[in-house]
Amino acid sequence: MGQPKSPRKGSLQYWPRKRAEKPLPSVNWKIIDSEKILKGFICYKTGMKSAFVKDNTSDSMTKGKKIIIPVTILECPPMKIFSIRFYKNGIVSKEIVAENLDKELKRKLKLPKTKRGKLEDVKDYDDLRLIVYSVVKKTGIKKTPDLSEIGLSGDMTSKINFIKEHLNKEISVSEVFEKGNVVDARGLTKGKGLSGPVRRFGITLKSHKSEKGRRRPGSLGPWHPSRVTYLAPQAGQLGMFTRAVYNNKIVDMGKADNQFNGIKNFGNIRTDYIIVRGSIQGTAKRQLLLTFPMRITKKQKKKDFEFIELR
Repeated sequence: MGQPKSPRKGSLQYWPRKRAEKPLPSVNWKIIDSEKILKGFICYKTGMKSAFVKDNTSDSMTKGKKIIIPVTILECPPMKIFSIRFYKNGIVSKEIVAENLDKELKRKLKLPKTKRGKLEDVKDYDDLRLIVYSVVKKTGIKKTPDLSEIGLSGDMTSKINFIKEHLNKEISVSEVFEKGNVVDARGLTKGKGLSGPVRRFGITLKSHKSEKGRRRPGSLGPWHPSRVTYLAPQAGQLGMFTRAVYNNKIVDMGKADNQFNGIKNFGNIRTDYIIVRGSIQGTAKRQLLLTFPMRITKKQKKKDFEFIELR
């Protein structure tokens, strides 16, 4: 009988497998196309429920019927502009911090005491992006806001006009996304701490007659070279990894009402909300970055659900 073979355990696409350095990941905004000027929004996961919807998708086996689908509810408090970053040849050349910032930002970073110039004074640049922060004090989650860089679409004139209109003003999620949009969710997974190689990499358990343990690799490597390489599956951190869930359909969105009171491990939704089909990574109250889709599929785009109620 030949030696059984299988692919190596543990994808090297995600490496190193350690805790992420920050809760909101960086995004390559150049490869994301959006229908609106702002390409993303900061949201917070509340939990999952079942939604009673009517399937209006063309060529669907359940077209015209009422079905139940799993959904994730996200609370989306308004955002404000913290600063404007000017890029030249892919490098930050200038950054202007907005005035009249919320005092809660002092919990997060040191605010500048002096003015750093005006928007009209910067001339030499080829792109600009926004550093935004969530007005999370309007929710019952916490007081410290989360900051993230978000890209802008359109020509330079429309970008500058958008910044002038929304400087020192709140930006709501309804200005960025609409019901029926397809979005990507980026954030951290649940933290599971120290885990062995069977759970962490999916290696096969050894025989029950194994002398030195079943839940470990059979060999850590050859005698020569006499070292253990990083490719050998070993125990270590599992969870708290940056991941992206692609092509999630927005089933419903709106203002908070009584149907979102008393959510387990979260509480009440007090600001805007988004209901997304399927599951999204992270625990309750986990901050997420919703963006327009990086590689949208026709199958997800044509799905059409008429929201009825939550179950």
